[in-house]
Amino acid sequence: MSHAERPLPRIDTSRPHSARMYDWFLGGKDNYPVDWAAAEQVQGFFPQVAELARANRSFMHRASRALAQGGVRQFLDIGTGIPTEPNLHQVVQEVAPDSRVVYVDNDPIVMRHAQALLASSPEGRTAYIQADAREPQKIIEAARETLSFDEPVALSMVALLHFLPDEFGASDVVRQLLDPLPARSHLVLSHATADVDPDTWHAVVDVYRRNGTPVQVRSRAEFAQFFSGLDLLEPGIDFVTNWRPDASGYEKGELLPLYAGVARK
Repeated sequence: MSHAERPLPRIDTSRPHSARMYDWFLGGKDNYPVDWAAAEQVQGFFPQVAELARANRSFMHRASRALAQGGVRQFLDIGTGIPTEPNLHQVVQEVAPDSRVVYVDNDPIVMRHAQALLASSPEGRTAYIQADAREPQKIIEAARETLSFDEPVALSMVALLHFLPDEFGASDVVRQLLDPLPARSHLVLSHATADVDPDTWHAVVDVYRRNGTPVQVRSRAEFAQFFSGLDLLEPGIDFVTNWRPDASGYEKGELLPLYAGVARK
């Protein structure tokens, strides 16, 4: 794999990184004091942040499993984050061992753990691309080495787009990633929102921005625009715990401020 041919990039521990903060929220160990400090600031404004991270992870599992059960065999996961088992390929290959999964992230620490993401079933295949979400053409070109764009692909950008403010062309990024994908491909998204508690989320956004991470939370209507021209699967756009809830321990109707949706091209 190409990631193994390049020297491992240096990890910048002088400033917090959103992926390492997310890992801290999930109880992981791949984070540093600078990440703890920023994460604790977020937790001070929003004590449910760890619960939100777990709920988001659970949504990714449910959505990916549902698509695999529906016949999708190819997955492009952008903004993968630090590996936390079960990873997406483990979920879908449990349903269909021949599934192919391509992971994409720009955080050097994710690259250092890429082997955990490449432990595919013998029948399937996994790959890792070191790229920024704002490089859609690079991602598509590299993904073609593993995925066939003649067959449906599930494009997953879970808890990612709120790190792409409008000035970064978030809508254009989504379209450029979707356009090469064939009919019956799917888009899987979750996104933080200030619809529930604007004051809290303005404070949370400020923490990220002060620490060098651009963030833009979006309303339900703004989130829905990412699915323009696609057919939303049931139950449509809803709060993350309400999207096809299972026995994961979350009550339907619990308002964790993260929207989720899955749509078919």
